[in-house]
Amino acid sequence: MARILIVTGEASGDLHGANLARALKTCDPHGSVAGIGGHAMEAAGVQLVCKSGQFDVMGMVGPLALVAIIRRFFFMRRLFRSEPWDGVIFVDNPGLNLRYAYFAKGAGLRVFYYIAPQIWAWGPWRMYWIKKRVDQVLVILPFEKPLFDDAGMPCTFVGNPILDAVETSYDQTALRARFGFSNDERVIALLPGSRVHEVHVLLPILIEAAEKLSDREPTTKFLLAQASTIDDNLLQPFVSRSRVPITVVKEQTSEVLAVSDFALVKSGTAILQAAVVGTPMVLLYQISALEWWIASVFKRVKWIGLVNLVAGRTVVPELLQAHATGQRLYEEAIRILEDRRVYDDMKRDLAMVRVALGEPGASTRAAEAVLAACRA
Repeated sequence: MARILIVTGEASGDLHGANLARALKTCDPHGSVAGIGGHAMEAAGVQLVCKSGQFDVMGMVGPLALVAIIRRFFFMRRLFRSEPWDGVIFVDNPGLNLRYAYFAKGAGLRVFYYIAPQIWAWGPWRMYWIKKRVDQVLVILPFEKPLFDDAGMPCTFVGNPILDAVETSYDQTALRARFGFSNDERVIALLPGSRVHEVHVLLPILIEAAEKLSDREPTTKFLLAQASTIDDNLLQPFVSRSRVPITVVKEQTSEVLAVSDFALVKSGTAILQAAVVGTPMVLLYQISALEWWIASVFKRVKWIGLVNLVAGRTVVPELLQAHATGQRLYEEAIRILEDRRVYDDMKRDLAMVRVALGEPGASTRAAEAVLAACRA
């Protein structure tokens, strides 16, 4: 009977943490799972010690951010020492979770990392800290395992959890009826991200693109997928200033993607989610000039979108930094939407990416690996 603590960060981590929690409960019905997460983990029966939305320090600046981070470090240190946890599982969000892992290891706990830091993309020095602070890594992309094996880090490839979180197929006609759309209407999804600062930066760009698309095709409908970590009060000022109606849908990202003909998506896990659903898209990403320069120094891959990385070629257009504008998003969207050959080619390529991700069951395999290690 294992007592497991799961620590997530952003909305995608909450989703994967929820599926992992369900798998842990199935594999060990008498065990217990507590954690830091959001609505998805709470719905999965996880005893939340803190909600991730309350735990996010993104968007804070100066002394306020420093004080918040220090308080969270003390909170995590107390949490790890508060109960005899059999294992702590960190899910994604390496910026903070690798630091929290230091306190977990210092408390003498067995530490797992599910959805490991992307050392293959940038930050190879993180391998040193991973080896110091983590007992076992559970990776979700097949090309990640050799990197950890070569470094002598215990590692298990469990498959990609996005296949557990997204339905194998959707009835678009039924979904459209549920959302109040007809089959002949063009529907476009807007996904601005799951962090406060991402929404502040990217949502105005997405709305500008939506307005231009509406000018070209006035009957176009727009759905905005709201992450569980984003408060209503953050979105409404942006949406209310839009020249076109935008329907906000909470915590139904897969359904929003499935009902849509096209998506404008912030780079991240949602890109892979759109690929699994099969929705053609354009990727955008924008950070500060300093952050981009630092990332460029250490960047080791040609693309940032997971779809393109899995495919090994450009399947989805990537509009980054100065190219991430409403005008460029509009141009790329029109290019794809109004050329049936290009549109169908992208759908076929996305289907191939889905096949490359393997079979569902990543959450179960991850849970089995964790429980086996705890029993050992």
